[in-house]
Amino acid sequence: MTVQEPQTTHDVRFTPDGPPTVAGVTLTSNAAAKVKELIDADGGQMSALRLGVKRAGCSGYSYDMFFDSVIEDTDFVNTTDGVKVVVDAESLTMVEGATIDFKDNGLDGAGFAIENPNSTGGCGCGKSFS
Repeated sequence: MTVQEPQTTHDVRFTPDGPPTVAGVTLTSNAAAKVKELIDADGGQMSALRLGVKRAGCSGYSYDMFFDSVIEDTDFVNTTDGVKVVVDAESLTMVEGATIDFKDNGLDGAGFAIENPNSTGGCGCGKSFS
């Protein structure tokens, strides 16, 4: 069995000074497959996974992740295996270069995990970061 690398494209917005150099947020192939499955199960009305950051938790910030059908002109969009992950411009500074994975740990549960190179710490409960 071989591992297939996710096919990622960067669909960023352009400025008058030329294209920005933004890594955005990417999905692993596992995460893209799970997001597609969830979007399809919901009737396909939502078109993307949106990741944002809000002030909350012990360490100062928490992730806000949900399905969205609206993509603003100021949003940054990356597409992995045909699935879009969208980040608003304000949150991008805190999550740029992050990777979202989906992990199924059997009896320990399943869920999305975010590997964020910008995070300098987290709280003991794992629900917030700094």
